[in-house]
Amino acid sequence: MNNNPEENENQEDKPNASSIVEKIQQLGQSNIPQAPDSNIHVLSIIGQVEGHIQLPPQNKTTKYEHLLPQLIAIEQNPKIEGLIILLNTVGGDVEAGLALAEMIASISKPTVSIVLGGGHSIGVPIAVATDYSFIVPTATMTIHPVRLTGLVIGVPQTFEYLDKMQERVIQFVVQHSNIKEEKFKDLMFAKGNLTRDIGTNVVGKDAVEYGLIDQVGGVKDAMSKLTAFIGTNNGAEGGVIQ
Repeated sequence: MNNNPEENENQEDKPNASSIVEKIQQLGQSNIPQAPDSNIHVLSIIGQVEGHIQLPPQNKTTKYEHLLPQLIAIEQNPKIEGLIILLNTVGGDVEAGLALAEMIASISKPTVSIVLGGGHSIGVPIAVATDYSFIVPTATMTIHPVRLTGLVIGVPQTFEYLDKMQERVIQFVVQHSNIKEEKFKDLMFAKGNLTRDIGTNVVGKDAVEYGLIDQVGGVKDAMSKLTAFIGTNNGAEGGVIQ
């Protein structure tokens, strides 16, 4: 029997520390540091959006099966009054990205997104899915056609399927932002802007000018906007006209 209180204390701390490390490794999240009574939840979408196919271990990924339950929990938790989405993604699985975008768009609580570094490819619909979107001045967003990888059967049905999938992305972005459909398609199919692909790399200020993103800004601006949304939301629930 161990009567050393210091040893017992160290043993008690070990599981706690390992669970925090495991959470960081698995979900990229930690409860430290965090405001004790925070009513705002931060959700990070970093690296490549991983869908139905598992990516190599050296890839930095965000697994959509981790985020979907979190979004349900955010919707159900009465203590959470607002959600911030942090985006620095190269894109990834189209269906997984659209699933995340639709989930974010359908949340009843106020939502704000910030594009940091990059919000490329399927990151574009995720960025515009929130109630209000920000992009830092140096961030970029790559808009390009949907691509298929792996075995592709060269028949008309394959191209019809690809076109329908692409149309889903276009319609979602147009419906959840201020960009015109014609302008978005022009950016998507532009030649000469990307060295090894067709499409356009849009920098922060230009994304706002095109109507894709609402405002150039960072964390402070996003927090201010979300706090204002929460205040308006609470006022409306209490019968106060803002």
